[in-house]
Amino acid sequence: MTELSHVEIATDGACKGNPGPGGWGVLIRMGTREKELSGGEKLTTNNRMELQAAIEGLNALKRPCRVTLSTDSRYVMDGLTKWIHGWRKNGWRTSDKKPVKNAELWQALIDAAAPHRVEWVWVKGHAGHPDNERADRLASDAADAARRG
Repeated sequence: MTELSHVEIATDGACKGNPGPGGWGVLIRMGTREKELSGGEKLTTNNRMELQAAIEGLNALKRPCRVTLSTDSRYVMDGLTKWIHGWRKNGWRTSDKKPVKNAELWQALIDAAAPHRVEWVWVKGHAGHPDNERADRLASDAADAARRG
């Protein structure tokens, strides 16, 4: 079995108003190589942009990897590590039988993560974590561009 390459991904989402114009940002690092990705939408929410950042980062990988993915979103972190198992079992319904918000993005995130061995790491946002700060800047710039666009 070949050893999987290790990749670090830092993700962040931003929204100017919630809902409002939003953006997502991703920093991908493999060894000494780095790649920045970002995008935005005219009308979205912060949670959708947080999810989209993780999806885009994972989908950018061309082959299966060992991934350390950091996010400052408790929504993404708790969704992936706690809530998603029940949602899937309940047909994408919450414990009180309501449809899961952003279910299509959660499903896309599961699909994007499937080829990889992902370690999900929560980092405190706006606390000087360099990779999170870069992802935040990318997301915020993309949200500003979406607002202007």
